[in-house]
Amino acid sequence: MGYAVVLGEALIDLLEDDQDGAQIYRQAIGGAPLNVAVGAARLGGRVEYSGTLSTDVLGERIAAFLRTAGVGDLGVRRVDVPTTLAVTTFEGAEPAFTFYGEPPSYSLLTPADLDRSMLAGADVVYTGSICLLREPFRSAAREAWATAGGVRVFDPNVRPKLLPDAAALSALRDLVEEFFATADLVKLSSADAQLLYGDSDPAAAADRIRALGAGAVVVTCGAKGAHVAAADGSALLPAPAVAAIDATGAGDSVMGALVSRLLSDGLPASLAGWQRHVSFALAVAGLVCERPGGATAMPSPAEVEARWGKI
Repeated sequence: MGYAVVLGEALIDLLEDDQDGAQIYRQAIGGAPLNVAVGAARLGGRVEYSGTLSTDVLGERIAAFLRTAGVGDLGVRRVDVPTTLAVTTFEGAEPAFTFYGEPPSYSLLTPADLDRSMLAGADVVYTGSICLLREPFRSAAREAWATAGGVRVFDPNVRPKLLPDAAALSALRDLVEEFFATADLVKLSSADAQLLYGDSDPAAAADRIRALGAGAVVVTCGAKGAHVAAADGSALLPAPAVAAIDATGAGDSVMGALVSRLLSDGLPASLAGWQRHVSFALAVAGLVCERPGGATAMPSPAEVEARWGKI
């Protein structure tokens, strides 16, 4: 099996919780790309994480967590700024995020920091998420994308609180469409699609993104499942029924599962192949939703099989 390179942010989530009637914030390691890297590694994929981690105590905890999860650190650079915090509040199981820390500790990867031979040799290269809103990471991501030798996968992971006005949203739309145009796989949520295009129809968003040049598009729709569009057709796949307690990282677990399947089985040649990959990914996400907290909720193959059987 080959390997994947995951570029993007790692940070600390402070998750709203209740303890004996008092509101507290529980610390958890997160960041969408970190969740993807951990999810793919726990499912058996070889993954190298590329990004910046603080030299502070929280950065040390993130680095140790990545090592324990089996994620490689060949692309990591340490930076002397405080670790970014994402304060996470909930409406039901759905999280909302507010970010603290300037400059963001996750945004400082430069093009000069990239291991180009590692990127060129990777079977899968992933990037996306809030790190693209800032330089120098944005330039590094563009160069990594151009250097990538294998399958390119992208997730915009839109965060409304980081988009102060219509101009910021328009600029983000232009940016993510630049990556959509040359992606082999785009994964986004229906909420992302609504924010980017003002349309709640996942099929319309998928068609628009495929028309830009993307090979396949997966639009996750929460408990409704996911819409999958490929060159030879599209389908809506149902999500397994679960008792969700925390959806933090659920979308990231879909991407992590897809990365793991791309590493083990390769790029599907048809919609049927994508349906198999996405059905597995939705089962992984269902299991994540039954557990508290982002990256720590990412399951192993044995846990997936124990919950759902062979998929």
